[in-house]
Amino acid sequence: MSRNSRNYFRLSAVLFYLILLLPLWMWLAWYFSPKSPLNVVIVDKTVLTEQAREHASLNWILRYNRYSKEDGNLYRVQNDYYGFFPKKIPDYELQGLEKFSNTQLKSLANRSDLLYITDTYGIYEKDLRPEQKRPVSSKIVYGGLSQQDMYILKHFKKQKKLIITEFNTFSTPTAPPIAKEFEETFKIRWTGWAGRHFESLDTVSNKELPRWLIDNYLIQNQNKWPFKKSGIVFVNKSSKMIILEYVKHLHAEMPYILTEKYQRKKYNIPKSIKYSFWFDIVQSSRSNQIVSYYDIKVNERGKRILEQNGITPQFPAIIEHNRADYKFYYFCGDFADNNISQKGAQFKGIHYFRRLFYNNDNASDRVGFFWQFYSPLVTSILTDYASELNNKKSE
Repeated sequence: MSRNSRNYFRLSAVLFYLILLLPLWMWLAWYFSPKSPLNVVIVDKTVLTEQAREHASLNWILRYNRYSKEDGNLYRVQNDYYGFFPKKIPDYELQGLEKFSNTQLKSLANRSDLLYITDTYGIYEKDLRPEQKRPVSSKIVYGGLSQQDMYILKHFKKQKKLIITEFNTFSTPTAPPIAKEFEETFKIRWTGWAGRHFESLDTVSNKELPRWLIDNYLIQNQNKWPFKKSGIVFVNKSSKMIILEYVKHLHAEMPYILTEKYQRKKYNIPKSIKYSFWFDIVQSSRSNQIVSYYDIKVNERGKRILEQNGITPQFPAIIEHNRADYKFYYFCGDFADNNISQKGAQFKGIHYFRRLFYNNDNASDRVGFFWQFYSPLVTSILTDYASELNNKKSE
């Protein structure tokens, strides 16, 4: 064997072992990265499993960036939130902010840095007994924005601490007086409409179509369900429903989230991305800023249906108020709800391999939304805010 051949063999062997040990190097790089104190109050009232997918995306980002709690430990998806805690279904435990007095809530706000409300839709009796036939409606067990939630929201706002809220925070099943208080506090208004894309509207083949959705539509439309392809379902708080089907009413199967150049650069998010899960149609006052907006790509037939129901094809996706008086975001979609694996959060640089974890050809794959949109968005928000907190401490 020549000298050049031996050198090539040695180099190949070194590269092989480096690649083989890459996950170890990534874990070590993560493990020895310094922790960053950030006291986060997470509210999630819709947790049915230990995976807690309704706030799993947020927990992934907190853990990956090694943001730590008051006690110095990293956040755990199963434990570090306030809301509904499932035991062995149908058993559960309620550990929401409702159990706190105003004095305790004020103390919690004083020693915390960030409030993130990920889901207030709640838990219903049908969720606790999935083996039973699901009725059109079901009695709520726990959910909705409470007066205690509103109390701590106002304290965070008063102290100019960061508040992030998401789809459904102040809509159904929140009591109207509390919803109105939220709207007046943050200068936004729910139109009463929510919606979601479904990969298939075929009631036989798509088992993800909610029974209540199908039954309500049949009641309102002479027991007719003329849909087979993909499309977007719109549901009003009055229970009225409209459905736009791909090709018949839509040029594109699902909504797109569009972002202008300045905001793309600020938050490191793409110009356009598909969004396939629940969203709500919200209006905002001019005191807030629209970071991104939804675009429903309707044809003339679909446009007429939206117009007849007071819906525009474009409406806010992210609302921001990041000024001297207070810091507030409303994500007009169920952004944090994702099946992202928490194990990946412990490998530094894993985002460089993100294309291995999702399939762009699969319209219903929400993991891609996490990697391409949610993760850079929330990481940017938290990084800027943590830097601001550190600057204040050093003054």
